[in-house]
Amino acid sequence: MRNIIAEDLRNVFDQDPAARSKLEVILTYSGLHAIWAHRVAHWLWKKKFFFMARALSQFTRFLTGIEIHPGAQIGRRFFMDHGMGIVIGETCEIGDDVTIFQGVTLGGTGKEKGKRHPTIGNDVLISTGARILGSIRVGDHSKVGAGSVVLHDVPPDSTVVGIPGRVVRQNGRKIHHHDLDHADLPDPVADRMTRLEAEIKQLKEELETMKRSRS
Repeated sequence: MRNIIAEDLRNVFDQDPAARSKLEVILTYSGLHAIWAHRVAHWLWKKKFFFMARALSQFTRFLTGIEIHPGAQIGRRFFMDHGMGIVIGETCEIGDDVTIFQGVTLGGTGKEKGKRHPTIGNDVLISTGARILGSIRVGDHSKVGAGSVVLHDVPPDSTVVGIPGRVVRQNGRKIHHHDLDHADLPDPVADRMTRLEAEIKQLKEELETMKRSRS
C-alpha cells in the first residue's frame, strides 16, 4: 500500500505542472482522495461487504464530487484532472496510465445485465465532458476528444471526436496522451458540411451555365 501511495503521488507530479509539494497534493487533490477511497471500497466489494463498499463510495462522492462504483476495476497510475462530475460505472475496467478530465462518464446504455460499462485500455486520455457508454472497448494509446459521445469500440492508437464519436486518426505515428490539444481537435461533422457546401455551390454554377446556354 505504501508503494501504491508513493506511485500515485509521483504520477500527480508527472501529470500536473501545477503540483508544488507533496503536502499540497495529499491535502487538496480530490482526484487522489477519490482513487485512494475507491481502492478501499473495491477491496470491501471483493470481500462481499457490499453495503460498506457502497456507503464509502457515496461518502467519497459527497466529499469529492467524483462517483466511482466500488465494483469498478482500475489500474495503476490512474489520474483524474479536476475530477468534479466524473462517473465510473460498476463493470468498468480501466487499464494503467489512464488520464480523464472533469465531467467524464463511463456508463451504461440502459438496464442490461452483466458487463454493461466500458473497458478502457492502457495509456488512454479521455477529455472533458466525454461520454463513453455501453460494453465497448477503447484501445490502448487512444484519445477521446472533449464532449464526444462514444458508443462503439475504438481501435488502439486512435483519436475519437464528435457526437457520435468518430475515429479521425488511427495507426499513424504513435499517439501519446500528453500532446492532445483540446483547442484544435478535428471536427468530422464540420468537415463534411464544408464539402457539401462546396458541392452545392458547384451544382448551382453548373445550373446557371446550363440556363445561359439555353437562352
